[in-house]
Amino acid sequence: MAVPEIVSAVSRDGRLESAGDDRPVIWWSLTKPVVAAAALRLVEQGRLALDDLLPGRPYSLRQLLRHSAGVPTYGGPEYHGAVARGGVPWSAEAMLAHAKADTQLFAPDTGWAYSNIGYYLVCRMIEAATGQPLGAALRALVLDPLDLADTRIVTAARELEATVWGNPSGYDPGWVYHGLLIGPAADAVRFLHGLGSMLGETAWQAMRASYPVGGGLEGRPWTETLYGLGLMTGKWGDAGRVWGHSGVGFTVGALYAFPDLPGRPIVAAFAPGSDEAVVENAALRRALDDET
Repeated sequence: MAVPEIVSAVSRDGRLESAGDDRPVIWWSLTKPVVAAAALRLVEQGRLALDDLLPGRPYSLRQLLRHSAGVPTYGGPEYHGAVARGGVPWSAEAMLAHAKADTQLFAPDTGWAYSNIGYYLVCRMIEAATGQPLGAALRALVLDPLDLADTRIVTAARELEATVWGNPSGYDPGWVYHGLLIGPAADAVRFLHGLGSMLGETAWQAMRASYPVGGGLEGRPWTETLYGLGLMTGKWGDAGRVWGHSGVGFTVGALYAFPDLPGRPIVAAFAPGSDEAVVENAALRRALDDET
């Protein structure tokens, strides 16, 4: 099978219009909305609290989910060098030590900083509340209720080899400490379409209630940027409001709902490379029904 430049899927009026390639793609940070949805389901069940401070910490689950907790993230030359060398992923304890995870960048809700460590902490809360590893917890809380049988957490490099663009460098998903999903683009669309009906109205409203991040992003369709609970939100010019998420690794992905456009389209787009503008602009073209 030929390797495509872009894999996409779109729904309009709640019906999947185009599924495209049905092979799995790597979701990268599109995993975050799924993690957030699982956490909110546990809040609805009374097994997690959204606004209580974590034991011994100055921040809450809500603040972790919207990146306003002041928690640092992992990365930097040492981390990226270790990934590039293809080494065994650090233990979580080593990662937290490298990132100085106990350092507060700012007091909660006085700033905003994207934090993969924040989502690592949320995943540990989900595992503790359910008594299950993350993959099983996401399966029970989100994936099975939305009938996403072909989407799953991966934990080994060989599992990425079956994705559309493969795993040419032998990347180990253990470097993604908050979990990494793979699945068809159509499943990403089904997830975002079903999210509002799976969650109760209070949780769904909370997920979309957003912290202001900034204005436009050069080369990308964003004209206003905000962040909800696991959802990137804002405006894409004349297309109006959007919510969803983008993700980047050695491939890129974008998943967005366009509630102000005719048919309320939801689009997922994935491509090789590391330029999020490519898939965000592709998603916008599909939403506008422009194949050019």
